[in-house]
Amino acid sequence: MSRISPIITASELKASLDLPNIVILDARVGKDVNANYLEKHIKGARFIDLDKDLAEIIGEDAAFGGRHPLPDTGRFAKTLSDLGVSEDSHIIIYDDKNGANAAARAWWMLRSFGIDKVQVLNGGIQAAEKEELEFSSGEENFEKVELMTGNEWLLPVSSLESVENELVNNSSTVIDVRDAYRYKGESEPIDLVAGHIPGAINIPFSENLDEKGNFLTPDILKEKYSKLLQDKSQNLIIHCGSGVTACHTILALDYAGFHIPNLYVGSWSEWSRREGKEIAKDI
Repeated sequence: MSRISPIITASELKASLDLPNIVILDARVGKDVNANYLEKHIKGARFIDLDKDLAEIIGEDAAFGGRHPLPDTGRFAKTLSDLGVSEDSHIIIYDDKNGANAAARAWWMLRSFGIDKVQVLNGGIQAAEKEELEFSSGEENFEKVELMTGNEWLLPVSSLESVENELVNNSSTVIDVRDAYRYKGESEPIDLVAGHIPGAINIPFSENLDEKGNFLTPDILKEKYSKLLQDKSQNLIIHCGSGVTACHTILALDYAGFHIPNLYVGSWSEWSRREGKEIAKDI
């Protein structure tokens, strides 16, 4: 089977709507996301919630797992069954930001659950509007499917302890994809402490995008990361604030033809809260 691109354009989506097994997921985030979905979404799209479906619900302490830890695979299987997603589904995910952060997290989880045909809509819902795809409102009618089985996430993940060990041994390159001002410790709008993991390098996820907010082409991404990483592309750990935006860069690397690197799910939200962990603010 030929490799499917992790990115799909709005025009390609428009031409694919009548293909069998197509499932569109709306992964938009923000205030009143469910109400926004009910008001307007791509026709046939089913809503998937970042906080409730794509992450484990946590208590007040994110020191163990971060703000968006992965849900139990059994619970995620139930979510997919309820959404009508099967192993044979061809899934296309969009959100309302050109960065496609929540959509990228959904892409990573679906791929990690063993589903091969998963794509993110380049440019999000705005691109669909520009392409004049059909939209609808209210709930969508679809049938639940048989529960898939899976006991573990198939794509590589790293724990806080493994990140620490890799940095001590200088055996992996740890990439922090947050904005530069957060990495430098100038300010921190979400987590409790500003700064970064000592030894991590900063390549903001926004550098995966062109001036219009769409993903750079695979060739440009390949050239960019080849220059930045040189001979270090085989041992990468990607992190962000809580394991969501990191998936954007993992998606970009896969789009460029690199192997899928490790995701540090807990990311800065876990590291910065864990007692005794060093905080760096050097550049």
